[in-house]
Amino acid sequence: MATETSDARLEDQWRDILAVHARTMCEIDRALHPHGLGASDFEVLDILASRVADPGELCRVQNIAGQVHLSQSALSRLIGRLEKEGLVERTVCQEDRRGVWVALTRQGRDLHSQVLPLQRAVLARMLHD
Repeated sequence: MATETSDARLEDQWRDILAVHARTMCEIDRALHPHGLGASDFEVLDILASRVADPGELCRVQNIAGQVHLSQSALSRLIGRLEKEGLVERTVCQEDRRGVWVALTRQGRDLHSQVLPLQRAVLARMLHD
């Protein structure tokens, strides 16, 4: 009986976490939609902006994949869309032809700076309430 109660509490906690995540992602989507971005788009831009010190510095796609909740193929499609919109640029790694590097463009860095306060405001509202 105690195990069932403990398991039920774990399941409830897990479902609560998933519900907060889903609601927060939807709110971020709504806040960023007027700027042509979704929550996952922003997440990739934010990783590139925060993990890379200098404009134009590169980040491997596989490093991003370990930080976002997307499959490798979904991440590749997302990066392709961001590239088409002029927000990132991709290059093949010369040392390892299988590797792909991604960097924010100036336009991507500017858009990230513009929408960062919107995303952070949603996080503050959703996670502190």
